[in-house]
Amino acid sequence: MDPRSDTIAYPTRTEVDAWLESIMELAESTPCAAQLLPDHGFTHNLGIRHTKGYQYVRFAPAELDVFYGYWQPALSTPAPLLVHVPGYGAEMSAHPDLVAAGYNVLHISPLGYSTPKGADLARQRDGNWPVLPDTILSGEAHGYRFWLADCAMAIRWAMAQPEVLDQRVSFFGTSQGGGGALLLGSLYRGRGARCVAADLPFLTDFRAADGRGAYAGAFRTLAAAPDKAAAWRTVGLIDTLSHAERLDLPVLLTAGGDDATCPPDTIESLFARLPATRSYTYLENTGHRYTTQFIPLAAAWFRLYA
Repeated sequence: MDPRSDTIAYPTRTEVDAWLESIMELAESTPCAAQLLPDHGFTHNLGIRHTKGYQYVRFAPAELDVFYGYWQPALSTPAPLLVHVPGYGAEMSAHPDLVAAGYNVLHISPLGYSTPKGADLARQRDGNWPVLPDTILSGEAHGYRFWLADCAMAIRWAMAQPEVLDQRVSFFGTSQGGGGALLLGSLYRGRGARCVAADLPFLTDFRAADGRGAYAGAFRTLAAAPDKAAAWRTVGLIDTLSHAERLDLPVLLTAGGDDATCPPDTIESLFARLPATRSYTYLENTGHRYTTQFIPLAAAWFRLYA
């Protein structure tokens, strides 16, 4: 594929700004009831049953799908907020190590894909979660628009908790979670965002990815789109490269030398464009997974900037 093709026109900075503002307007105008659930997720198998305060949160936005989060308040409060978002598998995760380091941690599972009882497979299509094809085919109206709006509604709830310091929110995740953390850093620019830590981030330089690895499904959807120019413009809205100028806060990136899913060259493209404090760690002989190096790197990053 030739990235100079006129079928691969990305949105302008003004259009990206407007898209993000529309998401924030949607989130701020949508009533969203939040309920802390008594279920903390621990079991006799691999459960830390003596830990207190960890709870699932049920978010019920008006006229939208219910979704869930997992809340881990800091041991000493008030404290900054760290927001974790999932990979494309929609897994839920807990981060007691970061709580012990002095942070409130909120994991968000947008769109209701994951629940306290496990994955809601009824929301899958063709054996996978539809958020990316829904984005491409809807002309920006669905998919990641609502994924990010769900995150913003959950963050609004978390920022209102007495445990959380005002204007102190940072974002982290792996794969889609890394790309989503970068998009949230862009969305919360000027709204209290402190830093981002993105592990092997997906949604990064679709053009350079050229259908490799995790981008294969996106390219199949693009090939089938009736209006390819419009579909590529929509991809440009969620490509983290389009947000590089907005990411004027400290950003940490990692890439795996053996990662064929989110190739290192796509992540390096983003790193080269970041305008502020930045860190890039290339992990030789590392494939696509939750990397063991990331949380210690992210914890140090948060200690410096969150």
